[in-house]
Parts: sequence; structure tokens; C-alpha cells
Amino acid sequence: MRKICARVLPRFVFAALLAVGFASTTQADQYGLEAGSVKLQSANVIAFGPAGILFVGDSKAARVVAVQTGDKPGDASKVQHNLENIEGKIASQLEVDKATVLDMAVNPLSGHLFVSVDTSKGPQVVMLDGSGAIVALQLNDIHHANLDLPNPPADEVVGEGRRARNHRMSTVTDLAFVDGQLLVSGMSAGPVSAVRSFMFPFNGKAEESGLEIYHGAHGQLESLAPIRTFVPFIIDGKPNVLAGFVCTPLVKFPVSAISENEKFRGTTIAELGNRNQPLDMIAYTKDGKDYLLLANSARGIMKISTEDIDKAEGIDSPVRGGGVAGQSYETIESWQNVVQLDRLNDKQAVVLVSADGQSTLKTMNLP
Repeated sequence: MRKICARVLPRFVFAALLAVGFASTTQADQYGLEAGSVKLQSANVIAFGPAGILFVGDSKAARVVAVQTGDKPGDASKVQHNLENIEGKIASQLEVDKATVLDMAVNPLSGHLFVSVDTSKGPQVVMLDGSGAIVALQLNDIHHANLDLPNPPADEVVGEGRRARNHRMSTVTDLAFVDGQLLVSGMSAGPVSAVRSFMFPFNGKAEESGLEIYHGAHGQLESLAPIRTFVPFIIDGKPNVLAGFVCTPLVKFPVSAISENEKFRGTTIAELGNRNQPLDMIAYTKDGKDYLLLANSARGIMKISTEDIDKAEGIDSPVRGGGVAGQSYETIESWQNVVQLDRLNDKQAVVLVSADGQSTLKTMNLP
């Protein structure tokens, strides 16, 4: 393996793949999963861990649930996801009036796409294998383990005027499995932006840190805005997180910074323009160079260079007028109206395009 200062790794793993089989009793025992019914109050974030285990972030319940999907290994390079009116087709399969896609995640060992949706009958997770089939996970009887998140925000509106909001639905904003541990970004009681770390299998122990960043567009330190999307990334041989925030600072911090009852400051490595919200992000390698691909609410798809990211000292002075600074990027004009994405394989991504009131799945070559 070539030696580089920053290295992209799949979202579900940093050190090694822990297992390659699925749905066996041995694995269920290995990861502390027990058969039973899963009652989701929400399913706003999903991400894969080892052995086909899917983590479901339930902000309403302040919980993460690990479920054994039963998916079988396959060849992700041979799977394609192209489906028009995906929300309508999922609604029809689930026999509900409406289904709204909340998040999606590719199982990297099969290329199958898992999608969490909100419906009139409550949240649900479905699997798409690329053939057009849509299969619902049977949550009433599935091997799973629950993780109750410590110190969640109260389920009530706090603040006044434009700042009035219920932070409970931001308890979990993103998830990633990193070197044997699950990282959870979101809000903690206070309210305050937080990053939590849990060893997996879940053992009841957790580390949590408040996160402070310098926001160049606002010209100040901030500790209230949560991470909206993040990816694991190796820098100088050590696991780090690259995280996107509203309006739109890009921040790096080492996983080792997360510790119980402490607060740390991330390093702002880019300001990517104000009046914008990052929606989803992946990391990938092309032609020997590492990139981030960031979907945004108002600024399109950004292909962000990670060159010299190990040397970035950080932005610590105002970036006014909606300007940009730090890591360079280019806007991918051919990718329009993308609201979510995930890596399908080394050369392609699955994207969710929302336009003219309809959502469409597409498989796209990585730019």
C-alpha cells in the first residue's frame, strides 16, 4: 500500500473489515444482537457498520439501533441503481399514501442500497438490490441492539424568535463506523453541538465532547450549530473526521479529541459560502488523488481537494460577503439537484435527485 498523508477509507471501516458473512447466529451473538421487535420513532440517519449491520439514528427517541439486515455479499461493481419516482414506488410497495426519503446508505459488501423513509404508518427501512425490487426490513422480528444516547436535548421548543426550535430532532445528524467505534454527531442538552463515540458491540460506555468551531462567514467562534454531514479520513496515519456545517464551514478534527465531558475546537479548513446547508458528503480517490464530494442546498455539488490537508492550519479570521477560503474546490455542473449520495464502488456513486416534485435514483461516475 502506498504511503500517503491522507487516505480515503470506506465509511463503515477504518482499520479492517471485521466480518464478511451475514445473518448468522454466531454474528448476532458476536455483536450482542438479539431477536425481537424494533420500534422506531424516527429514522433520520442510517449508516453501515461491520458484517452488514445497519445503524439507524432515531433522533426522536434519542437512540441508535444496530440491526442485522440479512443482506448477502455480492459484487458492488456490478450493481446499478436507476429508479424514477422512488418515493412513489416505495409508497406503493409499503401500501401507504406517501413515503418521504430521509437517508440512504450503500452496503459496501453487496452494493445494495438501504433507504430510510417516513410514512403515515411511521418510519421504515427498505432495501433496493438494483433490479427494481423494493424489500422492507421486517422490523417486527429482527436481530438488533439498542443504544440510548446520553444527555439528549429536551423534546421541546427552546429559544425565542428566529432562534426558537426543537433541538431533539438534531440529536443524531450523522453516523459513521470508525476503527471499532460508532461516531454520532448531533446536539446534546444545553443545547450544544456534540460528537459522541461508542465502542461496538455496545457496552454502555460512551465518550462525548462539545465541539466548538470558528465560523469565518460569521467571524466568530460557535458551539451551537451541529455537524450536518461528516466522513472519516486518515491524516498522517491517524483517524480524523471531516465535517460540514451550515453556512458552510468545513472542519477537521482527530477522533482522539472525543473524550468524556470535555470540549474541543475543530480546525476550520475551508469556508464554502454562506446561505447554504451541506446535505451529504462522501470521500473517494481518483487518479491517485483524494477528494470530497459535497452536496449542498444552494451551491450545487462541490468536488473538494484534500491536497495538503495535513498542513492546513485553519481559518481564524472573518471571510465576509459570502466569500470562500481554504481548501480549493470545483462545482460539478453536470450534477444538478442532488440531495443525497453515497459511494457505490471505487468508480461510481448513487445519488438521489429531487426535481419538479419527484425524486429519482441515479448511478453516476465519480467526477
